[in-house]
Amino acid sequence: MLYVVLFFLMFSLYLYILLGGADYGAGIVELFSSKENQKITKKTIYRVMGPVWEANHIWIIIMIVILWIAFPAYYNIMVVHLHIPLTIVLLGVTLRGVAFVFRHYDAVIDDSQKLYDGMFKISSLMTPIFLGMVFGALISGKIKIVEDVSTLTFYEAFIRPWFNVFSILVGLFFAALCAFLSSVLLIGESEKTVSKIYIRKASFATMVVFIIGLITFIYGYFFQYVFVQDFLQNGYSITLMFLSGVLLVPLRITIRKGRRVLSRFFAGLQVFLILLAALISHFPDIIITENTSINLLDNIAPDIVINVLGISLIIGGTVILPGLFHLLKSFKMIKILERN
Repeated sequence: MLYVVLFFLMFSLYLYILLGGADYGAGIVELFSSKENQKITKKTIYRVMGPVWEANHIWIIIMIVILWIAFPAYYNIMVVHLHIPLTIVLLGVTLRGVAFVFRHYDAVIDDSQKLYDGMFKISSLMTPIFLGMVFGALISGKIKIVEDVSTLTFYEAFIRPWFNVFSILVGLFFAALCAFLSSVLLIGESEKTVSKIYIRKASFATMVVFIIGLITFIYGYFFQYVFVQDFLQNGYSITLMFLSGVLLVPLRITIRKGRRVLSRFFAGLQVFLILLAALISHFPDIIITENTSINLLDNIAPDIVINVLGISLIIGGTVILPGLFHLLKSFKMIKILERN
């Protein structure tokens, strides 16, 4: 049953990056657009994501619940040493949700609309950056595990783990990835004249993701980050990244041609390969601390808890996944059966 729990944990992570990432990316795309294109993007975002944006965040809730119940030691490290960026993420999600609703439903059209627009765009950028910084902190080797946290300074315990160059680069990489996913999604949700805007943005975002990813690895290599060194020595990770690089060619071709189904397929496959390469390079020692690595499978919950959680996830998945598929299909978010 442990494998069932791990599957749902990784599956939820993947779907949150894919769906939640595209959600955040919509605000980033709007932020880095001209005033005229911002108006177009704003209308498109509301039409496309309005009915489903709440559902995109169910996956991070599932992840938190699984970590809290099944992997308490891992969860404890996150909420203690990374409570500041996680709190900022929570505030970002809240502000973004409030702004998304009020900028469309506020009865009075006045300067408050500008406030809502600004809140939405800035929170859409900052939230994925801090989410990426959390992951960067977990693999940066800056977390210092001690029996008594009070023996550390506030900076050592709560700032240094996430506020460093490597974690910031990982945060920028995730934000760029979100913009890429959203641009690819919006290509198939716009008319031909408008879709050219998102084709250009998707092509540019692809390049930005590649450049920031390369800079992150170069920085990690020269400053001898354990995660980067292990990644480069892992044959599976290198193979997966090679495949990801090869797939950039058909991805760019399908983006330029505006092929809605194929571009989404290759974008989703890119995310899957990148995530798998990152996880497989150090799994199950996902947290890399200053002295050692923390095994995700150490100090897990008792078997009876894992069994109950696994059964609950199977039952919940049986209900949620068909419902989510129907929701996305009802609002034409799934276009697999349509012509390109």
